[in-house]
Amino acid sequence: MTQDLGASAPVGSSAAPRTDGFTPPRGHEAGPSGARDAGTHSHASSLPQSAPAAADPASIATVGGQIAAAVNKVLLGKPEVVRLAVIALLTEGHLLIEDVPGVGKTSLAKALAKTVDGTVNRVQFTPDLMPSDVTGVSVYDRQTSKFDFRPGPVFANILVADEINRASPKTQSALLEAMEEQQVTVDGTTYPLESPFLVMATQNPVEMEGTYPLPEAQRDRFLARTAIGYPDRRSEVAMLADHDRVDPLDSLTPVTDAATVKALIRGTRAIYLAPELQHYIVELVAASRVLPEVRLGASPRAALHLARAAKATAALEGRGFVVPDDIARMAIPVLSHRLLLTVEAHANRRSEADIIAGLLHAIRAPRQPGA
Repeated sequence: MTQDLGASAPVGSSAAPRTDGFTPPRGHEAGPSGARDAGTHSHASSLPQSAPAAADPASIATVGGQIAAAVNKVLLGKPEVVRLAVIALLTEGHLLIEDVPGVGKTSLAKALAKTVDGTVNRVQFTPDLMPSDVTGVSVYDRQTSKFDFRPGPVFANILVADEINRASPKTQSALLEAMEEQQVTVDGTTYPLESPFLVMATQNPVEMEGTYPLPEAQRDRFLARTAIGYPDRRSEVAMLADHDRVDPLDSLTPVTDAATVKALIRGTRAIYLAPELQHYIVELVAASRVLPEVRLGASPRAALHLARAAKATAALEGRGFVVPDDIARMAIPVLSHRLLLTVEAHANRRSEADIIAGLLHAIRAPRQPGA
């Protein structure tokens, strides 16, 4: 049977991805035992004794579901947006939340941060914010006649960068090294960041006076971009009924800790991605670079991020292997913010999401072996 991704479930839909049309190799079946056969055990045995063992897909699905359930109490009626935030956590990718004011961008970031019993810092980006306000600064100590490094808010498991586009490009660029290499270099000395490390940044697409668009180099470092959108009427009524009495963020308690998240991340990396699906991802990304409507296509980093996001999607379903629908489901949020369209494409009211959706329809997923 041939699976045509053009006829698959809408990207970002809550429908479970189909596994027909693609047969996982022997030893990569769904479930805890299948996950161990997928290489989780061998990865864990080669790690240092101090490193947490990799979690199996069943455990990832359980803890991921608990995190999502807690965040859904704060952000009502947006399960797919919350799911994408959990995927960013499982991949140690970074999430860019871009939407109009008042829809819960900061609440989503703060809610996800509170579900993990780790270090969390929030920075309100403003035009006068300096790079050292984010990364830290060396201060001269007169008693020791030496410079002491004072870590900035980036030294945390989760950094909430609120309204990141209000800071100058110099300050925005201070996060480049941290986001890609999980380290900060100040005065020639490199300081490693804590693991797990996740940047959740928000920006407002309106009121653009006095703001600075994120440079392409930094946008490419975000695993995914999402827009929350307005809630449905039922969720908005529930918000009026509940949020006036108590802030749901105040009652939110951690459901896991940083050590467990490390194990979940290791388990997500161990999810099996078949060679034919690797070629499929590369084909999607490469096709974005040759379209006449696109000035700048997706980078090789985009292919890596799409593979990691697909693995996390499979893990949240309790599977030890990736199927084509996992890739299709994550293609738009992972790839669309990396594209630069031509003037003609904008004139024709074509969006980045339209371009990626067209690629998913045009490029066929791998055939089932023997079909």
